[in-house]
Amino acid sequence: MLAALFASAQTNPIATTSSSATASNLPTATLQTQTQTNESLAAAQRVEEIRAACIQQRRLICGKILKVLPDGLVVDSGYSSLMRAPLNGSWLVPGTAVATRDQNVVESNQPDSICIGLVFLTDLPKTKGAKPKVYDYVAIEGFPAGQYIYTSVGDVRRTVRKFTCKLTSAVKWKFEESEQHTPSK
Repeated sequence: MLAALFASAQTNPIATTSSSATASNLPTATLQTQTQTNESLAAAQRVEEIRAACIQQRRLICGKILKVLPDGLVVDSGYSSLMRAPLNGSWLVPGTAVATRDQNVVESNQPDSICIGLVFLTDLPKTKGAKPKVYDYVAIEGFPAGQYIYTSVGDVRRTVRKFTCKLTSAVKWKFEESEQHTPSK
């Protein structure tokens, strides 16, 4: 859908009119083309604003994998020691690495700050050979994508922040979310 918005904004011709023409005597097709172009440009501008907000809200997810689910990982984030060399060479770090959770820290509201607490991480990069396992570590950039509800133990359901590793997925989610909350005209 987002690609269609960009394509629509780029391919719809803008109707040109002479200075003596007024909106009342323009052909209906020309007015429709102008309206469609304006709507496409407004949607494309909204997508770019959402993209900028997603980039501004990105976090570093550095933590221990607590649960491996079919659509992502539940991670206890807050292990900034995973950002040191040689651990920072890959987004997936074996559980044999020595890393400790930071104590008494508060998550900053700045891009690329370390995310603190339980999160759900989706849209993971492909790895050759290695698959994420419980108690392995991750150190990767994530973009906010709402909330995720999972069953932790027995019937206990937890709601955690959801992050995606793909900017396009975060933009798509936020755009669709904003469309649901926008009153229809």
